[in-house]
Amino acid sequence: MATTPNKTSDIPARLTDKQRAWRAQYGPWAVVTGASDGIGRELARALARAGLNLLLVARRRPLLETLANELAGTYGIQTRVVPADLTQRADVAAVHAAADGLDIGLLVASAGFGTTGPLIDAPVQEELDMVEVNCQAVLAMARHFGRRFATQRRGGIILMSSLVAFQGVPMSANYAATKAYVQTLAEGLHHELAPFGVAVLASAPGPIRSGFAARANMRMGLSAGPEEVAQATLNALGRSTTVRPGRLSWLLGNSLGMLPRPVRVRVMARLMAGMTGHQGQARPAAV
Repeated sequence: MATTPNKTSDIPARLTDKQRAWRAQYGPWAVVTGASDGIGRELARALARAGLNLLLVARRRPLLETLANELAGTYGIQTRVVPADLTQRADVAAVHAAADGLDIGLLVASAGFGTTGPLIDAPVQEELDMVEVNCQAVLAMARHFGRRFATQRRGGIILMSSLVAFQGVPMSANYAATKAYVQTLAEGLHHELAPFGVAVLASAPGPIRSGFAARANMRMGLSAGPEEVAQATLNALGRSTTVRPGRLSWLLGNSLGMLPRPVRVRVMARLMAGMTGHQGQARPAAV
């Protein structure tokens, strides 16, 4: 774990009124998982601009340390990095331990990945790893930090849901199922923790221009930039239960919301066919 100290001791004096309000409710420290790329990295940058110190979590130490140094140098915040593979429960526990002694006010659970293609063709371990990262690590952290925030009677939790969370999605069945779990978890926690002054938000974007698409072997149009998603997500914290950043997520959320669930599944099947058609017909893989 690396630490980058503040370069000055007068950070609170340099904050705007809005930044002071953010620090009072969600600071002075935030935990951001998946911070080395995509939405997680842009959320970390936006939080640094708001004056929050950051505990940055991801698998790749060099990328984390580069980001930590950049944010500390640009915004004068404190940063710590925790390289962690969230498929490993010991690494999840290490994140909790790294946060001990820090005044954490915000959890941003942005780490996650997806796969595409017929589930019966998929390597089973990769699908199980996805459940570990997208569901079990999210659950462990939401419970751990939710208890802390309830005790201190302030704080916030942001869980990254998805456009695919609201119905089954052929050619991405397991990924959509993990995001359905995250979505319902956030909705339940929103009501459980509200009496304690803790805000919980599910952010459900559509396609994003990031490393996610390459790992999932998808070709996506109408994709939103991670900066747009990050800012829309932070703007919604404390104001709603779910936000749908990005044009495609907003359009589909409004157009599909009233359709019967089986119809929504068929619509998503057509969308996924357009994004995964280049893969061809794969043969079943060994399990």
